[in-house]
Parts: sequence; C-alpha cells; structure tokens
Amino acid sequence: MQLIFKDQTFSFELLRTLSYASYGGADIGECLMTAYRIQEGDFESWYKEWHATATKVHALADAALAGGQTVSAREAYLRASNYYRTAEFFLHGDPQDPRIMTTWGSSRTTFRQAIRLLDSLAEIIEIPYEHTHLSGYFYRVDNSSTPRPTLIVHGGYDSTGEELYLEVAAAALQRGYNCLTFEGPGQGAMIREQRLPFRPDWEQALTPVVDYLLTRPEADPKRIALMGISLGGLLAPRAAAFEHRLAACIANDGVYNFQFSEKTRPFLNPGDRTPEPHEYNEAAAKIMGFSTGIRWAIENGLFTFQAGSYYDLIQKTEPFTLDGIAEKIQCPTLVCEAEADHFFAGQPQRLYDALTCPKTYMKFTAEEGAEEHCHFGALQLYNHRVFEWLDQTLQVKREQQPSAAGML
Repeated sequence: MQLIFKDQTFSFELLRTLSYASYGGADIGECLMTAYRIQEGDFESWYKEWHATATKVHALADAALAGGQTVSAREAYLRASNYYRTAEFFLHGDPQDPRIMTTWGSSRTTFRQAIRLLDSLAEIIEIPYEHTHLSGYFYRVDNSSTPRPTLIVHGGYDSTGEELYLEVAAAALQRGYNCLTFEGPGQGAMIREQRLPFRPDWEQALTPVVDYLLTRPEADPKRIALMGISLGGLLAPRAAAFEHRLAACIANDGVYNFQFSEKTRPFLNPGDRTPEPHEYNEAAAKIMGFSTGIRWAIENGLFTFQAGSYYDLIQKTEPFTLDGIAEKIQCPTLVCEAEADHFFAGQPQRLYDALTCPKTYMKFTAEEGAEEHCHFGALQLYNHRVFEWLDQTLQVKREQQPSAAGML
C-alpha cells in the first residue's frame, strides 16, 4: 500500500499516523497536507513538518479549552499527541538530540490533557517494577467496581503508551472491556527517562503488571488477556510462557525471532569463519544506505537497546527468540498475520507452528485493505475480528440490541 511517498518507510509511517483517525487521533486533511510538504527520505524534513502541524493543532486545543469547548479541545489534544509522536519518530540516530525528549514530552503532555476530557475514565498509573516503576494507563468503562474482562496491552520496538489508546484501548472500552496499557523496558518513558533498555525475559515486566491488576476490583481475575503489538508479538508470547494467570494471549503480529544477526547474514561473506566485530559494523554502515527503513531500524535499535555499536546490538538481540519457549504457553493464543508485512514476513507462521496450546491463526489481507504491518489502515476491521475472538475465548456474552425496525 503506497501512500504519497515512494519510500516504503515514509509511506508506512504516514499510514500509521493517519490510521488513528478512526479513534480521534488524526484528521485526514492535516495528515495529507503535512506529508505533501515533506522531502522524500529526509528525516529532518519529516520532523520539521510534523512538528509544525502538531504545534498548530496543539494551539487549537489550548484555545478550545480556554473557551470551554471541551470536546474540541479533547479531539485536538489527541491529534496533537499523535503528530508529536510521529515527528519524533526518526530522531533516534543521535540519542543526545534534545528534541527527542521535548517532542516526546509534548506527545505525552497533550495526551494526558486529552484523557482528562474523555467520557470514559482514564487513570495514569505507576506499577512497581524492580527498583523503579513501569508507566501506564488504566481505562475503565465506568466508575463502578464491577469486575470486567480486562485487556493488558503493550507495544513493541517503537510504540508509546499514549499511542496504544488510539490503537486498541478505545476499541476495548467501546466493547465493555477495561484496558491497562503499559510501557516496558526499551519503550516510551522507560527508555527516554529511565534509560532502561529492552530485555528478553519479558515476563519480568509483565508479572508486576498482573500483580497490580489483581489488586483492582474492576478486573475479573479469570478474564485477563494480554496483547502485544509489533515486536510485542514476540514479547507477549514470551511472557505468557511463564505467566500463567492469563486467560488469553494475542500476538499482533506474531514474531518468532528478533535477532539482528539473521538480518545481517546476507550482507556478509566470511566463508567458514565467524565474522569479526568490525565486519558487522562495516556491513551495517553499508546497508544503512540502502533504505530509510534499514537506517531507522538500526538507529532505533542502538537507541532502545542502548547498544554501543551494531555488533553490540547483534549480541543484545540474540536472546530474542521463542525457540524452546513457545511450547510452554498454556493459554489460548491468537496469532495475527499481515499479508504484506515488510517487517516480519513469515514470522507469524513460525510462531503458530511452534505453539502447543489452544491456538488460532488470523490472516489479514490486501483485499481487505489490512495487509500492512499491524493492519494499519484497517484498525476498525482488526479490532472487530480480534475482539470477536476475545469474546468467544473469554466467554463474554453480548446482549442483543433491538433492531431499528423492531423499535418502530
């Protein structure tokens, strides 16, 4: 799916930002006009134009709030948050760039201004984790203490906790689910403020979240589900293999292996010997010039894993595999696949084949307009199908609403 840009990475990230229009996080015209101003493949141009749009919409939100127009303020704050997130996306090549913190900070601030104005209840939470805390949000359908099925959601390689509201949490609330979203090591505030990089034993991050959730009377302890998005499609199944209080696990999309050594091997020709560290670093320098996608993937990896070199990044990602782990999952597991996923092609099937628990494979296709990674461009369809599966798995009963004809 090509959108304005010939560059695949720019096109996809535009589609991602635009997709949140379904849940109030974007306006189509704002996104398209911003994209038309961006110079193809230029990271600085991307930042400049998205930041300009975010700043403009942020000002609209502030003015609406000052005028007592709370609905307009809420809508504009949500859009500004998404646009600031998009602006910051390609800045990680220089971890010391001050714009990383200021732009990401603006995304979080505007989002938190928006959720104060939501019709549903949204709570900023801190979950005890080792010697610090995980940052998160707890969204509730209403103000009662009625135990409800509750969905835990975390992102992956580059997502933020604020983005997760637009991707899944809003849809969960519409369907009567409470939703807890959190950022683990390597994500959002955890990497930017606390400098905590990704870790392979994700259950060490998830178990404190489940512990916390079980202290909340609003969560039904027998109907707690977990969803991991993008790289979270590996992290969530990894956690579910060891955290058995989950009633269901969703991998969107399924990922079996995230080892950078596999991605580099085609660019090395060492013969029978093991490549030297400098050869990996030299190969990385070459392949980063092939595409913006490869450049971004490596720069973001160095940032989120706190790796000192590409060879160091390879070493740090070696444990990120579900080999010997996937078969330990016990709860029903949904593995999603995007037909034209340019990040993890073939990975969902590898995960599905390795599972021995009750399992379901759900493919999203180009014919549906849902073929892109994590089904951006078709979030309503994605949530429709996934929550249908979740209702059946958790035995959530829906009351049938009377038809319009029956009410006449």
